[in-house]
Parts: sequence; structure tokens; C-alpha cells
Amino acid sequence: MRVHLCAVGRLRAGPERDLIDDYTTRFDRTGRALALGPFTEHEIEDRKGGGMEAEATLLERALPSGALLITLDERGKLLSSPEFADHLAKWRDDGRQDVAFVIGGADGIAPALRARADFSISFGKMVWPHMLVRVMLTEQLYRAASILSGAPYHRA
Repeated sequence: MRVHLCAVGRLRAGPERDLIDDYTTRFDRTGRALALGPFTEHEIEDRKGGGMEAEATLLERALPSGALLITLDERGKLLSSPEFADHLAKWRDDGRQDVAFVIGGADGIAPALRARADFSISFGKMVWPHMLVRVMLTEQLYRAASILSGAPYHRA
């Protein structure tokens, strides 16, 4: 199952980029044997400043056809790492070819796009900067692959 990240904004070189690159490399390496991956990033920018609605249009264009749509949103479901791993395995085992995680911009995800989501995940009640959410998601993807492979990375 191919894993996509569709996000508003371009991440430049720096510590966040380094962490994302590290975790995605680990995820691709660990997930390959589990039929998870590869991981692909799709970054969009609304250069005209149209707000959430314009961002949603660009995000929808970036979504792979037929992909399971997962939003990262403060209103989403709180999951433990093993629960997240179970969801990934279930989606894969259900025959999904693509899963797309969507991270909105500074104002969040437009309500119409949120309503289309097949599932929504929250990293807590606090609002996180969208660049940090990318790091957190990629780490959790690697952790999920590690859990599913039986590797000792997750020690809970």
C-alpha cells in the first residue's frame, strides 16, 4: 500500500526536513517487507492567498485517484501507536492501493474536504504547527511499521 502525504506548504532544509527524511527512509526500509510504502510527499502552495478553500482544491488535485483519505485534524480520533499500526494493517489487508494523509495549512482543512475524509486522526487536543505534524506523522508511520514487523523500536 503506497503512503502519501499531501500537505500545504513547502518544507525547506532544516531540522524538520532532516527528521522527516530520516523517518521516511526508515519507514520505506521497514515497510517494504510488510507491503507498506513507498512514502511520497505532495506539497502544495496557494500562491494567490485563497485560504482554506483554495488550499482544499489544490490538496484534492494532489490526492491519488481512489486513495483512502485520512485527515490530520484536532477533531480527529486519538489513537495509540499500536492502534495506528492496526489501522494501517487493516487498510492494507482490505486491499487499499493508496492511503493519503492530508495536513492543512495554518487555518486547517476546509470543512468540505474534512467531510470527505474516510478517517481523521488527532495528535491531541492541542494545535500543532503543520510542519511539526509532518515530523510526528512520519515518526508514527515508522513506529507502526516497526510494531507490525515485531522490531523493538516501540517499547510500550
